[in-house]
Amino acid sequence: MIFEKFLQNIHEMRPAPPRKSGPLPFYHIPRQGRRFKSPHVAILPLGNAKLRLGRHPQDTSPRYNLEMASVRSPRNPSKRITEERNPASKNLDRKSALEIVRLMNGEDEKVIRAVRRELPAIAKAIDAIVARMKTGGRLIYVGAGTSGRIGILDASECPPTFGVSPSLVHGLIAGGRKAITRSIEGAEDRATDGARDLRKLRLSPKDSVVGIAASGTTPYVLGAVLYAQKRGALTIAISSNRHSPLTRAVQIAITPEVGSEILAGSTRLKAGTSQKMVLNMLSTAVMVRLGHAYDNLMIDMGEANEKLRERAQWILEEASGKSVSAVTRALRQTGHDLRLALILLKTGVSAAQARRLLKQSGGNLRKALNE
Repeated sequence: MIFEKFLQNIHEMRPAPPRKSGPLPFYHIPRQGRRFKSPHVAILPLGNAKLRLGRHPQDTSPRYNLEMASVRSPRNPSKRITEERNPASKNLDRKSALEIVRLMNGEDEKVIRAVRRELPAIAKAIDAIVARMKTGGRLIYVGAGTSGRIGILDASECPPTFGVSPSLVHGLIAGGRKAITRSIEGAEDRATDGARDLRKLRLSPKDSVVGIAASGTTPYVLGAVLYAQKRGALTIAISSNRHSPLTRAVQIAITPEVGSEILAGSTRLKAGTSQKMVLNMLSTAVMVRLGHAYDNLMIDMGEANEKLRERAQWILEEASGKSVSAVTRALRQTGHDLRLALILLKTGVSAAQARRLLKQSGGNLRKALNE
């Protein structure tokens, strides 16, 4: 009950309704239904604003244009670093294209420094994830919006890059699969959905859950992390806000504070770039530590197309120093298993003996090659 009550409290967290101000008055009406206990919801009338509904020939939904009035109530961004205005981008709308990209490039340099400061925390997270994966655990990313999409992108790249099962690294996003390509309004505000989505995966104490949220306040991510803690899983946060509910709720916090965006609140920019950099490090280093690379080569990559088949051939030529014909023959004898083919090429044993050596080494290629 305590956990469920806590999730409910997160779900109900909202900024206070705005006070009356400006030429357009606010009206407050009580919320109905058992799920909502907040006393008011703000409704902003359109007044005399002109509306023009542009339509796409294949889509009947209204399209936004500059003459449409916004019906979103302003939210108080205080205490959210990611929502602050960036003094360097003042008068952004008056700058030339070259001025804008120079500004963005300069701001992006801050990302590298911010991530560098977090390297000890990133390495700690990698070691902890590896330890759990060696016992049969999985790596699960959880996010909303841009953060969720970046997590899904990284997870989807692991099978073709490292030859692992798609079930080993998961990406969850608030709103489900539809939210990958379009915004699902309100999905990130439901903390119980985060817990529900992890429950569907049958989360275990062997698993590692990485909550990704630029502000560190996303209810969906918080709900997932709290559920993961309850289940005994490893919890990790990636946030651009060091002092946030998310970073306080996890075992390992990775907090590259990149500062405010040139477009206030658009965390797909520097914050999103920092998240992608951190996830690159997490997944790559974890897979390398688990043995899914030989030297700096992708020894477990798949051969799904002609380009990848050529790459596999090149990898074995580089790793073994053998000729093209020898590599082609080894691949044919081992059923295009790059690990077995490399053992065959470097030791001169048969395919059956190579398979036996790899099994005896527990899948450790270096050990099988006695290196």
